[in-house]
Amino acid sequence: MNLKGGTLCQAKPKNTSHLPSVRLGLVQELRLMQCYLMPDETALRELSEGVIEKLKRLTDAEFAELEFPLD
Repeated sequence: MNLKGGTLCQAKPKNTSHLPSVRLGLVQELRLMQCYLMPDETALRELSEGVIEKLKRLTDAEFAELEFPLD
C-alpha cells in the first residue's frame, strides 16, 4: 500500500504468470546490493538475507497477495 497525495494506492498485478521471475529478480537485486555493503553493515546484510529466505519460501499465490508501493 502507498499513500500518495492523500489517496491510498495499491499495486497488484492482474496477470500473475510473471511472478516467479519477479521474485527471482528481487532475490538477484538483493544479492547485488549485498556486494556493495561495507563490512560493518551487518544489520542490513542480515535483513536482506532474511528477505531473500522469505522470498524463497513464498508460493506464487502468497507472492501475488503482496502489495508493493508504486514509487
